Amino acid sequence: MAKKIVKEKKERIRSRKSGVAAKKESKWNFPLGKKNMIYTLIGIGVILLGYALMATGMTEEAAIVDGTWNNPLAISVAPMLLVIGYCVIIPFAILKYFKKEEKTEA
Repeated sequence: MAKKIVKEKKERIRSRKSGVAAKKESKWNFPLGKKNMIYTLIGIGVILLGYALMATGMTEEAAIVDGTWNNPLAISVAPMLLVIGYCVIIPFAILKYFKKEEKTEA
């Protein structure tokens, strides 16, 4: 009789565990939404533009005879674009939380 009671308790525990495991199963959603991806792509575009402008300063002569650089875009604008892209836009895109809009059925 005691063995039968112990056996029933073990079966109840097994059934609870399997039921809990089934309930805990949830669908994983990617944490970054559509707006985050748009900002990330904008940041990548700004970074690529910065590198493209920096590449325009590459010539056979690095500097003119009087010591100034050939292209001011490669000296001033390109590094600013890179800093803005890497340090402002990309972190903003990752860290900003946009509330997800709930779809309502009409």
